[in-house]
Formats: sequence, structure tokens, C-alpha cells
Amino acid sequence: MPEIDVNNTTINYRFDGPEQGELVMLSNSLASDYSMWDAQVPALVSAGYRVLRYDSRGHGRSGVPEGPYSIEMLAGDALGLLDELGLDKVHFCGLSKGGMIGQFIGAGHAGRLLSLSLSSTSAYLGPRWIWDGFIETAQNNGMKGVVDATIDRWFTKTGQTRLPAEVEKFRGLILNTPIKGFCACCAAIRDMDLRDSISSISTRTLVLVGEKDPGTPLSESEIIHKRIAPSVLSVISDAAHLVNVEKPDIFNDVLIKFIGNSGQQQDF
Repeated sequence: MPEIDVNNTTINYRFDGPEQGELVMLSNSLASDYSMWDAQVPALVSAGYRVLRYDSRGHGRSGVPEGPYSIEMLAGDALGLLDELGLDKVHFCGLSKGGMIGQFIGAGHAGRLLSLSLSSTSAYLGPRWIWDGFIETAQNNGMKGVVDATIDRWFTKTGQTRLPAEVEKFRGLILNTPIKGFCACCAAIRDMDLRDSISSISTRTLVLVGEKDPGTPLSESEIIHKRIAPSVLSVISDAAHLVNVEKPDIFNDVLIKFIGNSGQQQDF
């Protein structure tokens, strides 16, 4: 897969779909890589979109510079990638950490967005000691020390039983995440507070969440929805954090309808 130097690190990325299609940029969660969007790409491509996926710094095949990182830094990587590729505007969709990056871009760089989709995310995710605990556990025990609890946050118990192959795939992604990159991104989330800045977002925004998400629960999405005036909220039942994996058909339908109607107000 191609790599490019952005903001003093290397970013791994991939394009799919027709070159003439409007561009959808997908941003991955903590402890995953761009393959977390495998279930979305065929649907987006079939709908005529060109898809740009990338591994955020510290993850996948991208570089793992010294931390800590910040959400501003991670957003700068996404914007820098667009700049290096000569791309102007995108439909941006991020999940969890990717959604935090999307909020930062929406608040400060609206001119780069055709639409904004924020899934399974939060504008502030305290208290700090939780993230310090994740960092300490990973540093002391490796990613095996956080994998089981992460899987339980990402998938409902029903989903774990119904989707064994997907669960094993994501277990592997977690275990293969560089410890240094994981800890540096945990620090970025720990130090993030976007609650005030997102009120300035003027881009039409989709806020999407799983009904049973324990990590970034519905209440967090409701805060984002209330603070972003041009936003719509979609709640997908019987899904936890990785709503795009547990309920891909519903997720894809909501996302594609939203970005296809980005100039209109519509309820979901």
C-alpha cells in the first residue's frame, strides 16, 4: 500500500472506487487500522464514491513517532494527507478516535468538508485516570493486557457470538497495535476537550451511535448532537462501539443516505 510523509511521520493510505467519484475519507479508531472499514468500502464504491482510508499515526503501517500525541496533531495528519495528495474537500467519516479527529476538523477547517459523520465518539472522555490506567496496563503487560476488555466494549455479547470471525480479526488488530502508538493516542484522548469548540461546526453532520455502546454511550452522542446545530442523530439498536461491524448494512445505509443528501436536512 502507498505511504507518504506527512507532519514528520509516514502515513499509510489506500484508495478504492472511481477516480471521478466524490471522496469519502475514513478515519480509524484507537487500536485498529484502516481495515476496520472493510465492510463499508464495497457499499460506498457501489454508490459511486471514491474512498480514502488511512492508518492514523501510531497504528497499522503508519509511522510510530514518540508521543504523546494530541487530537490537533492527529487532525493535522489527516489534513496534511489531503494536502500531500492534492485533495480539496471530502466527506469525512470517523469512528471513536476518528470521530474526535473529525470534530476538530469540523470546528477549525470547515472549508475542507463536504459533510461530516461522527460515529461512536465523544467530545470529552474523562476522567484522566482511566486513560492513565490504559497506558500503564499496556506499558506493563502489552496489548494483551487490554485486548479482552476492549473486545467487550466494542461488541455486544450477542455480536461476539454471532460474528466470531470479525471478533478474531479485531482481536488481532488490537494485539498488533504498537504499544507506543496506543499509549500516545490514549494520551491524546485523555487530554482532549472539544465540548466548546464543536458548537462552531457549521458543516452538516451525522452523529451515529450504537444503542449499547459502553465506551462512548448514547449520552455522549446526544451532547455532540445538541452542540452541533446542523446535525442529525442516528441510533442503531443492538450494537456496541463498533457499530459499523456489528450492523454494517444499517450503518452503510444511514451513511450513504446522509452523504448523498448533504445539502438537505433529514431525520434518521
